[in-house]
Amino acid sequence: MKKKAQVMMYGLMLGLAIIILTLALAPALRETTTATMNQTVGDTLGLDCSNSSISDFDKATCIATDVSMFYFIAGLLLVGGAVVFAKIIFG
Repeated sequence: MKKKAQVMMYGLMLGLAIIILTLALAPALRETTTATMNQTVGDTLGLDCSNSSISDFDKATCIATDVSMFYFIAGLLLVGGAVVFAKIIFG
């Protein structure tokens, strides 16, 4: 094989590996986020986001924690997609 074809295949494999690992880590990340937002139970510390009498600072932390999972997963998917797209288009 020519070097350019080998580099292209490597780039495609790298991009697909990033996408697959992101999708594999999503359930574990969701579980961690859910545990963080729930009440403190035993050794697991939580923010108690369902409580309406928490401070505004804690409410903002709950919102940031909830949104951060989406941004992390979307960011990794975009990176993987960009690697695949760049190797297909610019070969």
